[in-house]
Amino acid sequence: MYKLLHMNDVVRIPPEKFGAPLEQVASEVLRASYEGVVMRELGAVLAVLNVVVSNVGKILPGDGAIYHRASFDLLVYTPMIQEVVEGEVVEVTDFGIFVRIGPMDGLVHVSQVMDDFITYDEKRGGLIGKETQRVLEKGVPVRARIITVSLSGGASRSSKIGMTMRQPFLGALSWIEQDLKRASGEKPSVEKPSEKAGA
Repeated sequence: MYKLLHMNDVVRIPPEKFGAPLEQVASEVLRASYEGVVMRELGAVLAVLNVVVSNVGKILPGDGAIYHRASFDLLVYTPMIQEVVEGEVVEVTDFGIFVRIGPMDGLVHVSQVMDDFITYDEKRGGLIGKETQRVLEKGVPVRARIITVSLSGGASRSSKIGMTMRQPFLGALSWIEQDLKRASGEKPSVEKPSEKAGA
């Protein structure tokens, strides 16, 4: 879920930046501090917006910088348990697939991909269902439900998001389309093998 949060902080303006416009420097400092960072209580910070800085600053003994109060908005992405998300498969391994959902990647463990026996085709770089012959490869758009979230402060790679596609109308978007046609009585089209299969 994307959110816009209003924040307050104190910004340290270093002496070498004293000649530049205050709001511009404060925006640069805040972007360097917040953007691209995952905060446990907020999620992944995507952007710092609408920075307003107090004209009155404070000097601390032993530090040549000036400290100004600032208010600003943060655009954040917070993965929520039970949220249904769409993304793209960015990596396929023998233990599951990694799906890019906005600024973060989530893992769909092989046991949560589909109701079928799954094999990993290393040469093709995909997961294949034995009965359904459904294939998941890098670049395939999918829909999944978030089932676990463990955010850790710092880089987004250290956070973990677990997802499932073993529920009705989850999985590769092409599978969902086939299932909807089948449910409405239309004859579903057969999934065409990827060009990679012949390689």
